[in-house]
Amino acid sequence: MATAKSLTPAEITKALDYIAQNTNAKRNRIMFLLTAMAGLRVGEVACLTLGDVRDADGTVRSEVFFAAERVKHNHARTVYLNSKLQQELADYIASRKWIDSTQTLFPTHRGPRCSFSANTLTQYFYWMYKNAGIKGASSHSGRKTFLTSLASQGISVFVLASLAGHKSIATTQRYITVHDDMKRKAVELV
Repeated sequence: MATAKSLTPAEITKALDYIAQNTNAKRNRIMFLLTAMAGLRVGEVACLTLGDVRDADGTVRSEVFFAAERVKHNHARTVYLNSKLQQELADYIASRKWIDSTQTLFPTHRGPRCSFSANTLTQYFYWMYKNAGIKGASSHSGRKTFLTSLASQGISVFVLASLAGHKSIATTQRYITVHDDMKRKAVELV
């Protein structure tokens, strides 16, 4: 099976433009951004609840904790949200009516308590990328883009592994796409 591609800035814009033109644009934008700006897996996005991302006082958390039973390989992890993503989440949360903190963050068309499964969200991303005209992208492309973007800015592979929830840096290294621009920047450091 082919590996997911890392998205270029133009492809990220293309995906966001496509999302903006369709139903559930706010919800779908945040789902996409959580993969591309925080490195979440689709299964992690699918299982998020309002209480996972919002404190009792209503503010959006800067860190989201996933207990072992909610994460691939039963390896608990904390996901860090930058201020831009926190604001995007706050705007999304403010745009919806909520029942309680146990409600799924991303309800489907079937109702406020009906969440995506990892499989249905994987299918959503497949069709979103295909309909946006982005070839070779998959549900893992946002996550790969997140790690590649940080690697291109010189972030240590050990930090990247921790952010990705990987136990081995060898796993993380498979996510990093090396671009010519990264190579140009590297040789300028000598």
